[in-house]
Amino acid sequence: MTRLLAIDQGTTSSRAVLFDEEGRLQRVAQQEFRQFYPGDGWVEHDPAEIWESTRQVCLEVLHQEGLSAWEVAGIGITNQRETTIIWDRATGEPVYPAIVWQDRRTTPLCDQLRDRGLEPRVVEKTGLIMDPYFSATKVAWILEHVDGVRKRAEQGELAFGTIDTWLLWKLTNGRVHATDASNASRTALFNIHTQQWDDELLSIFRVPPSLLPEVRDSASDFGSTEAELFGSPIQIGGIAGDQQAALFGQTCFEKGMAKSTYGTGCFLMLNTGDEAIRSENRLLTTVGYRLDGRTTYAMEGSIFVAGAAIQWLRDGLGLIRNAGETEAMAQSVGADNPVYLVPAFTGLGAPYWDPHARGAILGLTRDTGIADIVTAGLQSVCYQTKDLVRAIQNDGAPLKELRVDGGMVVNDWLMQFLADIVNVAVDRPAITETTALGVACLAGLQVGVYDSLDEIRERWQVDRRFEPEMAPAIREKAYQGWLDSVEKVTRSR
Repeated sequence: MTRLLAIDQGTTSSRAVLFDEEGRLQRVAQQEFRQFYPGDGWVEHDPAEIWESTRQVCLEVLHQEGLSAWEVAGIGITNQRETTIIWDRATGEPVYPAIVWQDRRTTPLCDQLRDRGLEPRVVEKTGLIMDPYFSATKVAWILEHVDGVRKRAEQGELAFGTIDTWLLWKLTNGRVHATDASNASRTALFNIHTQQWDDELLSIFRVPPSLLPEVRDSASDFGSTEAELFGSPIQIGGIAGDQQAALFGQTCFEKGMAKSTYGTGCFLMLNTGDEAIRSENRLLTTVGYRLDGRTTYAMEGSIFVAGAAIQWLRDGLGLIRNAGETEAMAQSVGADNPVYLVPAFTGLGAPYWDPHARGAILGLTRDTGIADIVTAGLQSVCYQTKDLVRAIQNDGAPLKELRVDGGMVVNDWLMQFLADIVNVAVDRPAITETTALGVACLAGLQVGVYDSLDEIRERWQVDRRFEPEMAPAIREKAYQGWLDSVEKVTRSR
């Protein structure tokens, strides 16, 4: 039996997921790691902890399955995107903690660059807006605020990478400094039209080109793991940012197909084929994946807080013991919930792009209970998805169905409310580990397990379809309540 190993390095945990050649899940290992919040809107990770947790879950999967490394055909890496690390090329030691994609410390820099009239050039070349979300201003912050780093970078002593690049460096013991086009497209330093690092963008953000990794196809030869790590080398054949990997795992290979992933954040991505469509509604244009030098583009809406809202209800407020309790609570409250939770803990993403917004719970009365607030947390995920779908439709790309994945989609109540609010059919696949599956399939293409996209497409199966059932008047009232709540949050400053 052929096995493919996916490294799924996320915002709150590192996971290793083993698949067979039919795309069936064989084994999963997961390890959470610490989150650091050193300032308002600041979020950091320990790069060493990310690497060590990744190494351990890979070893755990192999051990539990009784596999030797030589029995694994290939490894794919998928990762939390935009999170930024700079490290010493000689020692492999990071010069500063990883600045996480959620981090908003570079808001003043973004404002300065916008005031200088530079945002249109960034949008034109990258498909991204000027926002702290992306890697470029995080790199710039480290270069400016960590003593001696800019000089060392200009002398070629340092390397920059998103998490995929960091893990690839560690897996290959520093032999390979590379990324794929999907991750590069999230840095705001990469021209998605020329498929090259862009000199003008590097100048805008004052980033030395010597820091940058090589950009390769999403299915490519990324080298082999150091033999000592797992007992013998394993070929690394695929890399994609987590949302692009999910698009691939959901087999959204045709123009107009869309998926939405519900993890820490929520990310809706629409395949736009070989055309990089520029959004008029503050969505992002990005690289979906690149195969054999041919780029497939996508339009994306990014929500910063989805599952993280439920995690906050559990860990921050202590309202629930685990996420599994939320479905029964929501069933008891019902869809007609007057309470709204706007989870703008680190600002609001698409289509608002307001880094200054902060979270709020609105509509509280003396009768409000824990179940109402928890239900509002679930509903916030669906309302934010509705924001994205409405923006996509306004850009002339209506959705007829939506494929969903991520840890939250096991909640049937949530999926039904999503279908009702968005007013499109929601398909939950038989295998919801589509992020890991997608990058495993990319690796499989590279190492010869799969011959074509058609072969991968044939293996996708639906578990359940959720059809819209809500009356239009109820839908409109509920969503208008959300829009009113968001307006209060964005106006509160």
